[in-house]
This record gives sequence, C-alpha cells and structure tokens, in this order.
Amino acid sequence: MTDAMGTFRIDIELENRSGVGPCCGVGGVLVDSGSELSWIPAPVLESLGIERLKVKRFRQATGAIVERWTGKARVHAAGTFTTDEVVFGEPADLVILGSRT
Repeated sequence: MTDAMGTFRIDIELENRSGVGPCCGVGGVLVDSGSELSWIPAPVLESLGIERLKVKRFRQATGAIVERWTGKARVHAAGTFTTDEVVFGEPADLVILGSRT
C-alpha cells in the first residue's frame, strides 16, 4: 500500500505578540510537518517590531547545521491564531509554517 504525499501552501498573517499594531500578510507559506517552528523572513518580523530573543541551532534537510535568531509572534492561519516562537529567516531560507504553529 502506498500513500500519496504532497505539499500545500497557505496564506498567513503575523503580528507582534502583544496583538497591538499592524498585521503583515505572508502568502504561499509552505506547511511543513517536519519543521517544529515557523520560518518567516527576518524583514517581515522586524517590520512588526518582533524582538530577537535567542539563537538556536537547526539541522537542515541537507544535514547542514545553521544558527538563526528566534522571537515570539502572533500567527493567524486558517481562521485561528496562536502566539509561538518563530525563526528569523535569512534570504536563502524557505518560508515555512511549522507543525507546532
């Protein structure tokens, strides 16, 4: 028996975890059940005043280890929202909605 596997993308909105201030829409975000955290371009998070709180290490699908800053954001998706830790993505990083978010 084989299972058909695929990927899908959704549009999300982000805002500062305080819920005060502007929202920023990000379209076509890859939903990745293999990633715990969501990866968002750093300029988007910075424009919302989201603080860089700590540096974490991540293992990429290629096996490479990278270090990225993380912070807290309110993420709106599929008619609901949550506050979660998000990764400040760099230009070559995918934009991902992680499994925890």
